[in-house]
Amino acid sequence: MEVMLRKVGKKPGGPVVGRLLRPPKSGSVVVIEFADGLHEYVTTPVKRVLRLCGGDIYYLQTANSRYRLEIRSQGPVAVEQPVAK
Repeated sequence: MEVMLRKVGKKPGGPVVGRLLRPPKSGSVVVIEFADGLHEYVTTPVKRVLRLCGGDIYYLQTANSRYRLEIRSQGPVAVEQPVAK
């Protein structure tokens, strides 16, 4: 699936656009492959996943950063649904 990942917080970063290889779920890293197929963007392990209601926008908290993940086109990889506590 095609996604755009953007770092949010005190030091926001530019967007990372590519194909999501590994869906965000607690304890694992998020891997996004760039369009050239040679490079990847890998985050630190995910602590929390928050999905905005009615949309394909997720907020991720990792060990070091916070990200906004926007799904641009659907594909075969499914994003884990957050578990209510």
